[in-house]
Amino acid sequence: MVATPTHPKNFKMSCPPKLQQASGVELPASPLFGTDGIRGPVGDLLTAPLALQVGFWAGQILRQHHHHPGPVMIGQDTRLSGNMLGMALSSGLTAAGLEVWNLGICPTPGVAYLTQNCGAIGGVMISASHNPPEDNGIKFFGNDGTKLSGEVQRQIEAALRDAEALPVHSDSCGQHHYRPELVRDYADSLYRPLLPTTNLQGMRVVLDLAWGAAVHLAPQVFREMGADVICLNDRPDGHQINVNCGSTHLQQLQQAVLEHRADLGFAFDGDADRVLAVDRHGRTVDGDYILYFWGQTLRDAGQLPQDLIVSTVMANLGFERAWQQLGGRMVRTPVGDQHVHGEMKRTGSMLGGEQSGHILCHHYSVTGDGLLTALHLAALVKRSQTSLDRLVDESFRTYPQLLRNIRVENPESRRHWKDCEPLQDAIAAAEADMGDRGRVLVRASGTEPLIRVMVEAATADLVERWCDRLVGVVQRHLVA
Repeated sequence: MVATPTHPKNFKMSCPPKLQQASGVELPASPLFGTDGIRGPVGDLLTAPLALQVGFWAGQILRQHHHHPGPVMIGQDTRLSGNMLGMALSSGLTAAGLEVWNLGICPTPGVAYLTQNCGAIGGVMISASHNPPEDNGIKFFGNDGTKLSGEVQRQIEAALRDAEALPVHSDSCGQHHYRPELVRDYADSLYRPLLPTTNLQGMRVVLDLAWGAAVHLAPQVFREMGADVICLNDRPDGHQINVNCGSTHLQQLQQAVLEHRADLGFAFDGDADRVLAVDRHGRTVDGDYILYFWGQTLRDAGQLPQDLIVSTVMANLGFERAWQQLGGRMVRTPVGDQHVHGEMKRTGSMLGGEQSGHILCHHYSVTGDGLLTALHLAALVKRSQTSLDRLVDESFRTYPQLLRNIRVENPESRRHWKDCEPLQDAIAAAEADMGDRGRVLVRASGTEPLIRVMVEAATADLVERWCDRLVGVVQRHLVA
């Protein structure tokens, strides 16, 4: 049990409660909350006045849902704008009468874990995940550590847009406490369940920390497990977070694994909720392989209900068919770990995730966790008494898959891409040509101004031909 710090007795507010009306904050016409909270360029969408308002009205809504409020956890990655947004959010939350525990630099799953385990009524992570340094985001968690429901997010946004519609609690001010020592509790939760039966002694591991939220914790937990650790991009540098490194740029990690003759390597994104692996030959091991290996381990232990794995529409056909050959089942969801989590909850599945490296195992965590996933994959390899590359070679062959991102600045074009007849005709032609030898997935990103085109097929020629055609159609008809 974590002790609540002592602080002065709450006092009556003398400031007017109609904070939003006095702020002059202009909100976009489109919904503020996207698929992963509020995310966008700092100084454009994300400003200190907006963060203050979001904190205040989120505090009001959270108070409505919790009669005996505990603290709100706040964590952040290393972006330069994190302190500004964090202080503004904290000001709003404390103005709403809530206590704030500031964790400092902390991975997103760490905020989720501590929210769930420290009696908090909610949590907030300030991060734009894998986005570039100039972006940032605000992501809320409920008291159970899962992402705040869409309904509650809509209530917060409705209050932001119409302050008169919501009764305001303004009888007290909360307090702000700096609690970085709690992050150690999260670190312990990552490796202690493994240590009784497994250690990583004798393994050399390279970690690409992307200048982000994992820079302090990842080396610590791997060394606690006994691994020989080599780190890349391991300082909290918000100028460089995710820039040509981490889970979206694996070249540095691949080269380092080869140079150091390491057993394997892991690349995290800026907030460490996702991870990709590299084997000793420098080959990428993505979330599909991680789900396959972890799924086998859980199934063999009788810990995978219905032999079911939940993945997304991006999961490779090779993975799906290999899992089915083992007698397993796969359910696909739209892209986004909130969709995966929702389907896992609905079906009672214990394992799910995305090809991009968001992996959820409900035996150990309620949210995607890159550090947890990396430790368990390394432990799995150690227990197998073989190497990651051999496990890959003995598992399945992926279908050639190509994903291209086309920048589409016009939000209306992104929102209504399905109404573009030339694009729909091109998709239909591709699907008719490939038949059961492949598939097409076109979608608008929920976090960036992009249209994503993915083509997967039995041969690379089919993939490249149809991907080129579809990208060309998007560029001609949707790019302003």
